Amino acid sequence: MAKHLTANQILGEIGENAVRGRFLTMGFQFDGRSRLEAGIDGIAEVMDKGQPMARMIAVQVKSKDEGRYASETDDGFTYLLRKQDLEYWRGSNLPVIVVFYRRVDDSFYWKEVARDTDQAERRLQIDKSADVLDSSSINRLAALTVPKAGFGYYVPALSGGEEALVNMLPIDLPAELFIASTPYDGRKATAVLLDGDEPVRFDWIIRGGTFWSFHDPRTSCCSEIVDLDQVEAIETSSLALHDDVDEQNKFIHLLRQTLRHQTRQGLNWSKAQEILYFRALVADTPRNFAYEASKKRTDADVVNVTMSDKDEGRVSFVRHHAFEPRFELMGDQWYLIITPTYYFTTNGFTPHPHPAGLLSGKKRLDKSAALRGQVIMWHRYLTEADRSDEREASNLFGTVVEAEPRLRFGEPPAVQLEIRVPEDGWGGGKKKAEQTEEPEGLFA
Repeated sequence: MAKHLTANQILGEIGENAVRGRFLTMGFQFDGRSRLEAGIDGIAEVMDKGQPMARMIAVQVKSKDEGRYASETDDGFTYLLRKQDLEYWRGSNLPVIVVFYRRVDDSFYWKEVARDTDQAERRLQIDKSADVLDSSSINRLAALTVPKAGFGYYVPALSGGEEALVNMLPIDLPAELFIASTPYDGRKATAVLLDGDEPVRFDWIIRGGTFWSFHDPRTSCCSEIVDLDQVEAIETSSLALHDDVDEQNKFIHLLRQTLRHQTRQGLNWSKAQEILYFRALVADTPRNFAYEASKKRTDADVVNVTMSDKDEGRVSFVRHHAFEPRFELMGDQWYLIITPTYYFTTNGFTPHPHPAGLLSGKKRLDKSAALRGQVIMWHRYLTEADRSDEREASNLFGTVVEAEPRLRFGEPPAVQLEIRVPEDGWGGGKKKAEQTEEPEGLFA
């Protein structure tokens, strides 16, 4: 009888060669086993820029010509391991992964086989976003070779670093600060201003009978709440760089009030959540903000309207870009810390009755690039607001003077990271957090 190779044998050989090519493309070595293998098709060796590191991973290849995997969706699929394979891998002194190759779409996915779990847990859950076998998984694969006992040691990141943007804006403070005595506390002063005829402003604070502001109260409605003959200009640094914690907290309160005043034309303040968010201009209508990003001009729907899937023509909710402002003094420099988030309403104006679920769902989708983009967007908005809201006045001689001092915001600083932050490290639930527990690029 003539010898005959089955279709499965041929497919298995094709799959192993494809996986070998994929590992080589990633910068790893891959050596296939002999025909006597019993559940390990090859050994992948971690390499750093062509240098072998003697860090090995056992690989079992599961090849498929076409068709769907078990329970496959757009997000992932499952794979049921054989009990005899688990028993075999349990004794391995190497980490074991299963690589899934499908020839029809040339797809590669991988998953580690946990050897310290009960053998009843035989079903692997593969995430199509997080578990792709490509350059994005280099550091996660290398981390599998870390000894689980002992003090460990460091190995450089294998996939190169990246530039990270720090979510903090340096603040250029006005040179002067105005103080004055006042017979009112904050609540009574607010009532007096609201009863007046002039435009109301609240970029001031009152503590212990003393009024504090970056603007001269004699030139605004605040003249109604201070003793005009007691107004004095002092150097901002005398309060901004004070060593006393209570004085610093006072200055932080003043910064927050000033920021709210400067952004009052386009942003609302949520007292309950202590965030600033983009104001809707018209009910149930999106709002767009165009700005210069890192390399080109772009735009974002800062107020986004989501329609109901069940009731055609009805608005389900409106999502507003927002951020939590926090002020920190580092050395002699004050910074605005920007923590991007979202605010939800029913129509752009009425607060949504159940925002928590909407917020957690949206934040799970935000990855590194999205958060970086939001920090850039907020910096551009705050600096453009400086220019658009800045008022100039002419005196009798025709000279131009600046109407009032403002907080100015510098570029967010960038730092060069030694390792690239993996996308699967952002968001996600408990399972993803457990999968990325090991620091990327660190053997510790």
